[in-house]
Amino acid sequence: MTSTFPNISISTERLVLRPLDEDDIPALAEMMNDEQVAAWTDVPQPFTEEAAHTWITEYAPAERTEGRGLDFAVTEFLTQRLVGIVQLSKTNWHIRSTELSYIIAPWARGEGYASEAALATSQWVLGDQKFERVELRTAADNTASQQVAQKIGCISEGVLRGACIAHVRTEDGTWTDERTDFIVWSLLPEDLEGAGEDLADTSGFTSYSDWN
Repeated sequence: MTSTFPNISISTERLVLRPLDEDDIPALAEMMNDEQVAAWTDVPQPFTEEAAHTWITEYAPAERTEGRGLDFAVTEFLTQRLVGIVQLSKTNWHIRSTELSYIIAPWARGEGYASEAALATSQWVLGDQKFERVELRTAADNTASQQVAQKIGCISEGVLRGACIAHVRTEDGTWTDERTDFIVWSLLPEDLEGAGEDLADTSGFTSYSDWN
């Protein structure tokens, strides 16, 4: 029998992490067309509303029901605007391990939303879901994503040489692939002690501009 994550929502002081729905299509498409998302992810460019519809109605539900992971829409508690995405993927139910990644919309950066959403998701996975390991992989030059990993208490475990493909704008405006390294981070249950202390004061949030 395949294990699956429950279809739930998670609330923090400023955010609600919930399942994606079709009302998110315009905001999701806009967010995925951002230069930073194009640079650090394999999201197809340009990213259309049709692609957003497929993600929300087909890809995300299949990831959950087939046990591979879970996609959260990250929304502001007060405005309900979509500020980002948090994903769990490559889930191994035998060793209770999953990989976490995140995207924050350009207009919402600089507010600490990436670290707040990533920490809340990690606390839920390692606490309520009884997982033993959350893994993050950040491109070697993606310092903003590395800051998020450090902020939530992750431990850097090493480098996977030449394991990541980043994307760089060429002079004619097209994108070209550029091979780089992955930095591997992990978060275990015991690492969560005190991890939220730096996030308690919203005035202390650092600016994070990309995702893993």
